[in-house]
Amino acid sequence: MILNTLYERKGNDSVSIPAPVFLYNRLPALTSYLMSSQLKIYCKNLDEYIALEGGESLVEISEKLGPRLGFEPVCAMVNNKQEDLVYRVFTPKQVEFLPLGSPEGKRCYTHSLCMVLYRAVESVAPGSRLKISHSVSGGLYVKVAGLAPDSGNASLLRAEMERIVAADLPIERKERPTGDVMEMFAERGLDEKVKLLRTLHTLYTIYYRLDGVCDLCLGPLVHRTGLLRAFDLVPYEEGFLLLGADPSDGRQVARMMPQPKVFNAFREYRRFNHIVGISNAGDVNEMVETGCEGKMVNVAEALHSKYIREIADRITARHREGGARVVLIAGPSSSGKTTFTKRLAVELLTNLIRPVMISLDDYFVDRHHTPLDENGELDYESLYSLDLEMFNSHLNALIRGEEVELPRYDFERGVGEPSGRTISLDPDTVLLIEGIHGLNPRLTSEVEERMKYRVYVSALSSITIDDHNWVSTTDNRLLRRMIRDYKYRGTSPIDTIARWPSVRRGEEKWIFPYQENADSIFNSSLLFELGVMRDEAERVLRSVPRDRVEYATASRLRKFLNYFAPVSSRLIPPTSLLREFLGGSSFHY
Repeated sequence: MILNTLYERKGNDSVSIPAPVFLYNRLPALTSYLMSSQLKIYCKNLDEYIALEGGESLVEISEKLGPRLGFEPVCAMVNNKQEDLVYRVFTPKQVEFLPLGSPEGKRCYTHSLCMVLYRAVESVAPGSRLKISHSVSGGLYVKVAGLAPDSGNASLLRAEMERIVAADLPIERKERPTGDVMEMFAERGLDEKVKLLRTLHTLYTIYYRLDGVCDLCLGPLVHRTGLLRAFDLVPYEEGFLLLGADPSDGRQVARMMPQPKVFNAFREYRRFNHIVGISNAGDVNEMVETGCEGKMVNVAEALHSKYIREIADRITARHREGGARVVLIAGPSSSGKTTFTKRLAVELLTNLIRPVMISLDDYFVDRHHTPLDENGELDYESLYSLDLEMFNSHLNALIRGEEVELPRYDFERGVGEPSGRTISLDPDTVLLIEGIHGLNPRLTSEVEERMKYRVYVSALSSITIDDHNWVSTTDNRLLRRMIRDYKYRGTSPIDTIARWPSVRRGEEKWIFPYQENADSIFNSSLLFELGVMRDEAERVLRSVPRDRVEYATASRLRKFLNYFAPVSSRLIPPTSLLREFLGGSSFHY
């Protein structure tokens, strides 16, 4: 409806006047305002406002700022949402340019490298299928159908990638009707992308184009290939390892860290995925659409039970040979260590082995002896926050058959004290000890090696979004933790997201360097879990307001979850590891 009448105040009265007259009377003032006003953005990096004409891209703005930024940006946050540098500004915004060293910058760089690798594969081996599976050993594990994983083919692909980077080609962001994009991918034989888009039911799809090849991407890419100067491609197992830039020095290639045991855990699950015919989000969504999600849940849960039983059998065999009196269970945050430990205890009982659990938390040193982290805060994640001397003394006494009174740590007062609880180990008893330091040899340095059995638990996501987009195990764990802490620990998603970088630094320092020390690795991921967590996580993530920096992570995770069709939690059994985070477990926590 066109507004025909406006109101103008005359003294204490309001009188109606025709709209054209109202606007005409104010035309000089309006024109003066428009001529004098200037578009400005607030640049967080410089803590100042930057004047613009309007319509400039973030690339042009960063070039205008020049060396004042102090780094070469790869992407940016616009109103707390990550964008690529081709984003154009037409209205006032808050902008923060991001370097490679930031978590968002690293993701942008890595996904952009994958686009370059895809283009290189199309040149070196046209029509070959590129499969990017998961992160491992400091890089991304990839396979190229038809190309042997030898140094010669690695050199060919690397040389083509170097040519593409040297050419400084543009990477273009496009958006078209989903049907058109599906047709484009179908023509190239990218059936898994077609299946994914068909099950998402979206009207329009964003994709990227580089030198004639097009691809879906989980997030923003760099705007030009010339920014991707540090990378390597090396033969690795049955494929190749794509290494990106070292986040601490973008001129250097990230260091490869061989992880054969972790890789084998991934490989076992990939074989399982192949057998059941579920390897990506499109497959999962298709199972849901055809009403087969119950079968998917049952098979995945059965696999967990099988692997836990096998680990229990290995512990039992070593125990009956005179070893494995102490079982140490470690893993990063929200891996499901607690439920795994309880299910392992059940399996050991069926083998006529009696498990006894003790908590590492009760061995904390008194608070005034707790080491400090780099920010001067008490570092309870440090190995040296534990009384290692007392812990080793108690373990050896128990192994000798002696009785030990366990300590109890009072977290309110920050002191350890006797608990009054005494335990001893009979010949058919093992100790189960869960804690982040279980694989660190310094934790049990005074205990004979054959008396220990170490288990590493982690959510090693084995399904992908499609052939070129993998599922981040870190994001999987963050979603688990966010749901659990919101529902059962009173922690807001803002606080969980804000604390996550500190948690990750602790894992990098105290857990990941020791994961290859494990006697067994248990992959706690489940094929269906992202579908089950989708609705619960979205409700939690929607509570993060846009004016918080944590909104960037919340927005990214919501977009990620939308690739998976919802799966009802009613299908999940009460013994499922996922119940540790969703609730409804038959175990007591």
